[in-house]
Amino acid sequence: MASHDVGKSQIKTKEPEREPQVDSDHLQRGLSNRHIQLIAIGGAIGTGLFMGSGKTISLAGPSVLLVYGIIGFMLFFVMRAMGELLLSNLNYKSLRDAVSDILGPTAGFVCGWTYWFCWIVTGMADVVAITGYVQYWWSGVPLWLPGALTIVLLLGLNLVAVRLFGELEFWFAIIKLAAITALIVTGVVMIVAHFQSPDGDVAAVSNLIDHGGFFPNGIAGFLAGFQIAIFAFVGVELAGTAAAETKDPEKTLPRAINSIPIRIVVFYSLALAVIMMVTPWDKVHADSSPFVQMFALAGLPAAAGIINFVVLTSAASSANSGIFSTSRMLFGLAREGQAPTRWGFLSRNQVPARGLIFSVACLVPSLVVLYAGSSIIDAFTLITTVSSVLFMVVWSLILVAYLVFRKKFPERHEASKFKVPGGAFMCWVVLAFFAFMVVVLTFENDTRSALMATPIWFLILFAGWRISGGAKGAEQRVNH
Repeated sequence: MASHDVGKSQIKTKEPEREPQVDSDHLQRGLSNRHIQLIAIGGAIGTGLFMGSGKTISLAGPSVLLVYGIIGFMLFFVMRAMGELLLSNLNYKSLRDAVSDILGPTAGFVCGWTYWFCWIVTGMADVVAITGYVQYWWSGVPLWLPGALTIVLLLGLNLVAVRLFGELEFWFAIIKLAAITALIVTGVVMIVAHFQSPDGDVAAVSNLIDHGGFFPNGIAGFLAGFQIAIFAFVGVELAGTAAAETKDPEKTLPRAINSIPIRIVVFYSLALAVIMMVTPWDKVHADSSPFVQMFALAGLPAAAGIINFVVLTSAASSANSGIFSTSRMLFGLAREGQAPTRWGFLSRNQVPARGLIFSVACLVPSLVVLYAGSSIIDAFTLITTVSSVLFMVVWSLILVAYLVFRKKFPERHEASKFKVPGGAFMCWVVLAFFAFMVVVLTFENDTRSALMATPIWFLILFAGWRISGGAKGAEQRVNH
């Protein structure tokens, strides 16, 4: 099997015999335009924003607005590169397919399995966050119970059909949008009315600079803010992962990708700016959600409880997206002989059920991680650092694949109607940014320890690739 032949690797590959319960061996395009748009929005509003922004603010102060802006700017070019790749050949069913075809089966193996592990780790972080949110109401509940119930619920929902996944994410995203809009409106009213907290702090725009300046903790604090902030953006590439099940990718993908800058400005910058205007950055608690804090400060405990429910659903949404992504990634890996063949079958509902069950089972260790560290936020930081590093690896593979794509398929690049602004130059800029972010993660003890653990994953991948026979082994498994 030629590693760069899309026709062979994606549609003419000899496939294993289908089992009786399988009605079709192809993923259905069951996601509509409204689904993919809201999935993209949901990917941009995740647990990192609701749960992690408190710690990010405590590290960077008001300069966190610049932190989120820079990361959002860089990831926009990653998304544009992914969009051009996927639309250059509609036989690509995911970002892994593009990487495998352009960079070869080894890169596809690393991309597919790393992306799978990215979402497993992210799902674990979401389970940790959900436990933290539940404790807001019931502090005495056993740590493992909310997480266990979440894992069981996600499995049941994802086994039904892809359209149900789309509907769930659609309504999850609607809830997030409503919550952030309500927060911004409430915050603006408090600022205009010069609301005064019990501590004597008055809501005002000047709070962004009156408490030590825009960079209160200097350049070190500013750089430390990137550590958690990067995790807030994991999932922005989810629109590409769902491409195989999108009805009209040529219209929906560009629309979803091009709306990213607007979402970053509204959902991140504006929301966090309002929070820090109402509550000075040095009064924001690092170990809880600043969204909940602001409504509690406003004397609206009921509203604070509602927002806590919203951020809980946000974490559930992120975990739901992760389970969706991992099961589809295992399906694609199995169809190319890079994962157990049994994961390459679909259920009667055209869902890769076996891969789905395996992925959900891998979330169970998160129940143990809950007891690591002195608090929920310590466990959250540990997991999110590993997730951020692995996602940067996947994003980098997308950029490298795009750079090779321009040279290898110049005619496809020229024919593209969705070219990357800035072309190859901006891709190199973003790759340099990711390399610098890895260096930044070494600055703090909690993120440094997690960073040092991530090479273990790539040693496991290397061993798996060698034991399975690499590209030749994958070809033999597919052909037989």
